[in-house]
Amino acid sequence: MPRAKEDVPETYRAMQVVNHVRSLIERGTLQPGDRIPPEREFARSLKISRASLRTGIGYLAAMGVMKVRHGVGTFVADGPPEFSKGSLSLMGALHGFQSWQMFEARIILESSLAALAAERGKQEHFAALAEEVAEMFAAEHDPANYLIHDVLFHRIIAQASGNPILAAVMETITSSMYDKRRKTVEHARDLRESAEMHRAIYRAIRARNAAEARKLMEKHLHMAQTAQGMERPGQRKAAGGATKDGHASHKAATT
Repeated sequence: MPRAKEDVPETYRAMQVVNHVRSLIERGTLQPGDRIPPEREFARSLKISRASLRTGIGYLAAMGVMKVRHGVGTFVADGPPEFSKGSLSLMGALHGFQSWQMFEARIILESSLAALAAERGKQEHFAALAEEVAEMFAAEHDPANYLIHDVLFHRIIAQASGNPILAAVMETITSSMYDKRRKTVEHARDLRESAEMHRAIYRAIRARNAAEARKLMEKHLHMAQTAQGMERPGQRKAAGGATKDGHASHKAATT
């Protein structure tokens, strides 16, 4: 017997939004730079609540598909071309890329991006990072919403680095990993710990302490790697909750 409409999980309704918008883009109905219909109208057409619509749009923004301009509207992203997530997935299938290799590339790249953000970031970037940290603390009991702000936090750091090539490479890697992260975040047990680590990274960047920002980002990502089971062979957790190369385990499988 099908479940009653009110029993459908919020996440499922939000993913209806993601899939609907994706199909509109693939058909060419929505083009880069196009504004989507007003929230009330769009929610009514999809027969979902405005809260579910906002969550779905949040997913799309985190994936880089949508740009939300507060007070103006929500638009299909029309920024500079990015490396294709699909291309990376295809290369991975052809060459046997492993999850731990993707995460290793991310650790190396994002640690450097954090250092560059500390050196080159502008006040507008620092303000945006502070806002995302506040949103993460507010969403510590809402894993799906937390992940959205987690992704946006890391994207802002990439933008603050001042190197659009590195930012595009990072976007490709994190976009390819997004679906897995969306599934693992549902099992996170301590999002406050993760939020506190993001706050420490933000403070190091704001203080323009590049070495500290690099160190904290690397530590944070190693913890997330362990939590998500993406360690390289031979890097499995040892007794006491630490990996064989000395990194502590992380209960919040988000980043």
